[in-house]
Amino acid sequence: MELFSLKNKTAIVTGALGLLGRKHCEALANAGANVVVADLDEGGAIEFAEMLGDQHGGLKVDVTSERSLKTAREQIMNRYGTIDILVNNAAINDMFENPGMAKELSAFENYPLDAFKKSLEVNITGVFLASQIFGAAMVEVGYGSIINIASTYGVVGPDQSIYRNECGEQTFYKSPVYPVTKGAVVNFTRFLAAYWGNKGVRVNTLSPGGVENGQSEIFIQNYSAKTLLGRMADASDYQGALVFLASDASAYMTGANLIVDGGWTAI
Repeated sequence: MELFSLKNKTAIVTGALGLLGRKHCEALANAGANVVVADLDEGGAIEFAEMLGDQHGGLKVDVTSERSLKTAREQIMNRYGTIDILVNNAAINDMFENPGMAKELSAFENYPLDAFKKSLEVNITGVFLASQIFGAAMVEVGYGSIINIASTYGVVGPDQSIYRNECGEQTFYKSPVYPVTKGAVVNFTRFLAAYWGNKGVRVNTLSPGGVENGQSEIFIQNYSAKTLLGRMADASDYQGALVFLASDASAYMTGANLIVDGGWTAI
């Protein structure tokens, strides 16, 4: 089990206060890593880090800002002296404030350009910048693991039928930008793995499936029916895969996309 140990390793998780971000932090902390909880909500990040334990820290980080990321790198290096693991988790997944307008706004023909650009900035540019800035510290010491969080929608197109209600009416559409950005993350992983392969830095993708989180009963039924395991994921279902990719248990693995989706993409 020593292969899975992250003792004396320092890990940073972006978008750390989200549903999966918190679970990623918990998994890394339980494996022994010093975890940097990075999020736009500085107070929340510090509070959550304190809950994890004294050796962990919380930072305000904007993944779209070079200055913010470089400041975070300096703070992490000053405290821990190393950055060994980066989990690029920060991302936008469309939510519509007015449910009555969700169907109209999410339709490709009407999808707002501003929303498209905003997601590109966070979901792609944010992964690029964080990898560039934190990854450079890994290259300097010849060791590191970068884990880019993508999605099943990075490898297959959305099944819009699961977003219908009990009457078969479309309530909204999965927007074009989320699959576009997650597909880009998968291929950016391949680029970076090839680029830094001889520098001791491994880069892999973790592609999770849908997580049950208070959705309507009909949506849960629709989604579950498409998985081989017959259910949506629990938020903790990805912790083992994350620790595997972060640790030396996956020492001969780079440029890969580890899909953990209950069998959604298997058929």
